[in-house]
Amino acid sequence: MIKADYAKRRETLLSRIGENEIIVLFSGAPVPSSMDECFPFEVNRHFLYLTGLRRENMALLLSRTGGRTKEILFIEQPVPQMERWTGKRVTIREAKEISGCGEVQYIQNLMPRLEWILGREFPEKVWMDCHRESIDSVPFYNQLQAEKLLKLYPAMHLCDIHPVISRMRMNKEAAEIAAYRNAVKLTHQGLNRVLSTLRPGMMEYAVQAEFEYEIKRLGADGVSFPTIVGSGINGCSMHYEFNHSKIEEDSLVLLDLGARVEGYCADISRTYPASGRFTPRQRQYYDLVLRANREIAGFAAPGKTLTELNDRCKAVLAEGLMEMGKISRAEEIGKYFMHGVSHQIGLDTHDAYDRMDRPLEPGMIISDEPGLYIDEECIGIRIEDDLLITAEGCTVLSEGIERTAEEIETIMRGRAEGMEQA
Repeated sequence: MIKADYAKRRETLLSRIGENEIIVLFSGAPVPSSMDECFPFEVNRHFLYLTGLRRENMALLLSRTGGRTKEILFIEQPVPQMERWTGKRVTIREAKEISGCGEVQYIQNLMPRLEWILGREFPEKVWMDCHRESIDSVPFYNQLQAEKLLKLYPAMHLCDIHPVISRMRMNKEAAEIAAYRNAVKLTHQGLNRVLSTLRPGMMEYAVQAEFEYEIKRLGADGVSFPTIVGSGINGCSMHYEFNHSKIEEDSLVLLDLGARVEGYCADISRTYPASGRFTPRQRQYYDLVLRANREIAGFAAPGKTLTELNDRCKAVLAEGLMEMGKISRAEEIGKYFMHGVSHQIGLDTHDAYDRMDRPLEPGMIISDEPGLYIDEECIGIRIEDDLLITAEGCTVLSEGIERTAEEIETIMRGRAEGMEQA
């Protein structure tokens, strides 16, 4: 991304609010994890989308007042004594160069500026990011700031900017797609390393380490989300993240992982036989999941909804399980496939969206992740690819990542033969 990309996004966002309205967006603040440490900082994705900056204690103020638009970026003021401990802070010049914002001030000037606007210019609406995951979830930093400002100015008309920016983020620009392709490429290379090292007796965390070493060595920002390495029954837990079990002979290893590049998150799942060869029963289930994966890749197109994709996926899986005698009615598929087949992907792995039933459009990137989770047989299988919706249908961005049983067994057999020769 270049500064012109961020400037254009801010211009588009301002065009979507009314006259005499303002937007206030915060990058976030570190969250303490212990006495003197904090969890790794993750920037508010809307802030990143609009500025390209990933540091804490920043804010963006956009306004449409008096017939003109204005944007001010607020950053931390560098303190040499603190920089000795925590490293250099972004300078005003650097912030301008990255974000394209013409006016950059220090963060201590934000509240006086808002005091002036709210107390003298009386904006009709104040837009802030008020998103929260659920009623019981810990509120995000932006929501806390919105509550604080509303308490000080109870008469202000607070509106949620989250769905407005989310709608913009759903359609990826050329530079975003390029970053995403690179993230998928690094994920593929990380999986190649896993295939070259995976064997019975390994610990799941060792497989995780192999993947994460490879993608970081090759230049990834980091992982898209905590790497999932679920062997045997652990593969039947969709968000299994412990990775502390030993991989047993003849077990399947379900991997759900991704490299992050320029903030964009690849999201790929593959399932490998620890011994290098699927058992006949594993192969039955695996080929069925693969059939559903290929069906969705051929079905996804502009105008379709995620609900339609999910219904098509369930129909394929249910038909296959009935043929195998595993279930007797299609309605029973929920016992073995209990998550959606698709979601938006981007700066967040489960990326922003304004509504679930919005028809797909060119430029959207979505997942294609059918699975089967057979607890009683300790078999968990998921095959996930990332699809770019195009005018004609879709492009499978992860098409080159081996997925057929034959491809996987051939690679693993070649690895084993190479080890014997060595």
